[in-house]
Amino acid sequence: MARIVHVAAAQMGPIAKSETRKDTVKRLIAMMREAKARGAELVVFTEMALTTFFPRWLIEDQDELDSYYEPSMPGPVTQPLFDEAKKLGVGFYLGYAELATEAGKKHRYNTSILVDRSANIVGKYRKVHLPGHAEPQEGRTHQHLEKRYFEPGNLGFPVWRAFGGVMGMCICNDRRWPETYRVMGLQGVEMVMLGYNTPFAHTLHADIDGLTSFHNHLSMQAGAYQNSTWVIGTAKCGTEEGSAMLGQSAIIAPSGEVIAQAVSLGDEVITARCDLDLGKRYRETIFNFAKHREPAAYKLIVERKGAIAPPET
Repeated sequence: MARIVHVAAAQMGPIAKSETRKDTVKRLIAMMREAKARGAELVVFTEMALTTFFPRWLIEDQDELDSYYEPSMPGPVTQPLFDEAKKLGVGFYLGYAELATEAGKKHRYNTSILVDRSANIVGKYRKVHLPGHAEPQEGRTHQHLEKRYFEPGNLGFPVWRAFGGVMGMCICNDRRWPETYRVMGLQGVEMVMLGYNTPFAHTLHADIDGLTSFHNHLSMQAGAYQNSTWVIGTAKCGTEEGSAMLGQSAIIAPSGEVIAQAVSLGDEVITARCDLDLGKRYRETIFNFAKHREPAAYKLIVERKGAIAPPET
């Protein structure tokens, strides 16, 4: 019997620096309602879905910086999103900037949560692979200061049993790293949700930046296929405060095929009926880790530090 999860990727157009969280939450609720009307039971929002992408600026005023973070979730402004989700019976993935106090110390993370259809938070993930820089770089019209404003996530890549399957999360740059998918794949993940805010001029090398659209889907499709999982990738896109950002939100099957894709650079909902058992076919054949994977060989390579010794320094 098929295990169907009807999923929506709720792509967002630009969020202006002047736009309030209240207004942004209204946009999220509108897309959630549309997704529900189209049969979705799970909505995947984007990375940092509540504010503009503030790491593009050097922010030295502490109060201004703190204003972009959420000290609690839900909070007073985001509670309506949770209330609407419970009313509609729809779960969601939401990315946001988290301000956490742990062991008496303040920490900042690029975070996502998974919320079930009763509006209960069932999982939290903190972005591991932070791109960009800790200090402003010359020659950039827009900075990418994630390493300045966030710490690497300290929760690893866990998975959760929810929505009738095994669910995982990651965020933006995580999608480029095979370890992201493989760690979850080894735990039997069946659906990976990820949001991204990806500018086109992120490396300042024209030959690389010109392939941003290609690399976006390449990384998600490879991760899906090689780990027998659905991948739901949701963008914040369009020209936000002068920075051109990638769209291409997509729902990708365990075969690696893109089965739904956004066609705009604005708020847009795409949906698909995802059979979680489709991944099982690949895990029992091509990517049967227990039968075909050889961890002893990987261990040997690590011990030898590769087939060719690195040069002495």
